Amino acid sequence: MRTFVTRLITVTMALAMLMAVSAQAQEAVFGDAGWDSMKFHNAVAMLVAEEAYGLSTREISGSTAITYNALKTGDIHIYTETWTDNIAPYQQDVKDGKVIELGVNYADNIQGLYVPRYVIQGDESRGIEAMAPELKTVADLKDYADLFQDPEDPKKGRIYGAISGWMIDEIMRKKVEYYGLDAMYNYMDPGSDPALAAAIVGAYEKGEPIVAYYWEPAWITGKYDLVLLEDAPYEPEGYLRGETGCPSVRLTVAVNPGFYESYPEFCGFLSNYYSSSALTSEALAYISDNDASYGETARWFLTEHDEMIDDWLPEDKAALVRAALDWHE
Repeated sequence: MRTFVTRLITVTMALAMLMAVSAQAQEAVFGDAGWDSMKFHNAVAMLVAEEAYGLSTREISGSTAITYNALKTGDIHIYTETWTDNIAPYQQDVKDGKVIELGVNYADNIQGLYVPRYVIQGDESRGIEAMAPELKTVADLKDYADLFQDPEDPKKGRIYGAISGWMIDEIMRKKVEYYGLDAMYNYMDPGSDPALAAAIVGAYEKGEPIVAYYWEPAWITGKYDLVLLEDAPYEPEGYLRGETGCPSVRLTVAVNPGFYESYPEFCGFLSNYYSSSALTSEALAYISDNDASYGETARWFLTEHDEMIDDWLPEDKAALVRAALDWHE
């Protein structure tokens, strides 16, 4: 009897282990390196994974270094927004087969110095007249220091710069010096992204002039009509000296090789996955305006841009996603 019970326990434990392994094998783990756009794209891909491919999903959060290393080890399966220029070993890792690059999510992201469009063109609906109709380039700012007056130093203008500690902050400071703007402007370190965003939003809501560093995609550039001031064409060495515009970065969809081998069909969807800076900014603005979760925003986005479902998925899988969206509504 004892032998029978022992065997029964052993079989039960073995079955439990097999079930655990099976459940683990049906899971798609997404990397979250901490920024909103990546979390949004994760939410879209997770919805598709669950509704069209029957996979359970979860995210692992951490720094870029930690989550990207986990992608290589297999603790994370999917990176939906890989900032390829910011991960030094990425290109070599792709060549060595340590990660699989499936495609490009988007490659039209930009950053630099922005002004509200009403500064250049006015806004009749708000009763705002154009303040600087000839302002087109960063170099042109030398003619408008009085317009962008520093309230703490009225004899000079104010440029809201990038966040200290970011590489782009050093480049923006060099840019101000290169164009001779430091003689007529104070370069202000906002201290944080929320502080920089608050300065832009505060000026925009009042219809006041402001010139500030920012980037796309972001909820601010999705919600407000901002114009990126033109700069010299990007050139690598010149960029580092602040002499040219900033480059766009290829943001790729990458997966762990083991996951790719186990789920080629789902990886086919990931290979087809694409968006754009404008679409991502639109989604982030929706989150801000509606205090929505990433999951709620993913459902809204797929409803608003239904045609993308057909671009990403075969007909049968697309039908499953649409059915899930209808059910949630």
